[in-house]
Amino acid sequence: MTTPFPADVYAARLSRARTLTADAGLDGIVVGAGPDLAYLVGVEGDTIERLTALVIPAAGEPTVVVPRMELAKVRDTAVGSLGLAIADWVDGEDPYALVEDALGFAPARFGVSDVLPALHVIPLADRLGVPVLATPALREIRMIKDDAEIAELRRAGEAIDAVHRRVPGLLRAGHTEREVGEDIAAAILEEGHRTVEFVIVASGPNGADPHHEVSDRVIQDRDIVVVDIGGAVPAGYNSDSTRTYVVGEPDPEAARRIAVLVAAQQAAVDAVRPGVTAEQVDAAARDVLAAAGLGEAFLHRTGHGIGISTHEEPYIAPGNALPLREGMAFSIEPGIYFPGAWGARIEDIVVVTADGCVNLNTTPHGLTPAGA
Repeated sequence: MTTPFPADVYAARLSRARTLTADAGLDGIVVGAGPDLAYLVGVEGDTIERLTALVIPAAGEPTVVVPRMELAKVRDTAVGSLGLAIADWVDGEDPYALVEDALGFAPARFGVSDVLPALHVIPLADRLGVPVLATPALREIRMIKDDAEIAELRRAGEAIDAVHRRVPGLLRAGHTEREVGEDIAAAILEEGHRTVEFVIVASGPNGADPHHEVSDRVIQDRDIVVVDIGGAVPAGYNSDSTRTYVVGEPDPEAARRIAVLVAAQQAAVDAVRPGVTAEQVDAAARDVLAAAGLGEAFLHRTGHGIGISTHEEPYIAPGNALPLREGMAFSIEPGIYFPGAWGARIEDIVVVTADGCVNLNTTPHGLTPAGA
C-alpha cells in the first residue's frame, strides 16, 4: 500500500486532529478503520473483528493499535513514513488495554469515530467509560479540502465526465438497464477510476425512484433515463455525477419540466459562496421548483459532501444552518420524481472558492439525447 500524499500532509492532518480533539473538550479520540483512518494516516480498509485503531490523545503523540498480521501493510503507509508509535497484538491478547495505554490514562471523556462498531465500542466502554462520538472533531478537519484534495476531486470529475460523454452511445432501446449498467461500469474503470462505487440506470418509471440501481427492464423508445454514476480515482477521492437522458424524442411536457430542473440546479450552484448556509443553497433549488408547481416532486436534500467518502459533511439540506467555507466540496443534485411515470436529476460536484464556487463537472446539463 502506498499513500497518495507526502508525509507532511498527513502530519499536518494529525496535528489538526489533535487540536480539534482538545477544542471539543475530549481527552483523546479512537479512530477505527474506515474513511477517517484513511484520511489521517492513509490506512485503508473496513472495520473487522480484530481492532485496528489510531489513538490520538489531546496531549501526546498518536499510536496505532494493529493486529500483528496487518503490521506490514500498516507500516507501508504514512504510519511508517511518519514513524508513528505502533502497538501490535496477536489473538489472545487484549487490544483495548493497548488503547488505554496509548491514551496514557483512563480519560474523563474520549471520542470514537462513527464507523467503529459496537463490537469494539463496548469493550472500550467497559475499560475506559462510555465514549462520545468524535464526529465534531473529525468532520471539521475533513470538510475543508486542501489544494491536493481539490486536485484529486477535479481529476475524479474529469474522469466521470468522460464516462457521461460515452453514455449516449451505450444507452439504446432494446437493451436492459443491467446491460447498460455493465457497459458504464467498464467505462468508469477505463476512464481512470480504480473502483466503481455505484451505477444507477433508471429508465421510464424506474426513474421515479431516486435510489433505483439497475434492473432487467428493457429500455424503450422515448424513455427518460436517469444515469447516476461514480467511482474512486487511485488516490481514493470520489466522483459523483448525474445526467438525465432521453431515448428518441421526449414528451414535450417532460422536456419542459426538466428544463425547470436544470434552472433549479443552476440557481443552487449560483448561490454557493462563503458565508451562505447549506440550507440557503438547498432553498435556492427548491424555490425554483416550487414556483413552477414542482416542489412536491423534489423528494430529497440538494446535496452532500464528497471526498474520500462519496457521502460526507457538509449536507446541503433544509435545516442545516452551517455556513459554507472556502474549500468545502459537495454535490448539487435536485431531482423531480413522478411515480409510475419518470424521474430526472442533475448533479454536479462544486468546490467553494473565495467568492463563489468552481464546478468540477462540465458535461451538458439539459435533457441529453441517447441512441434509439
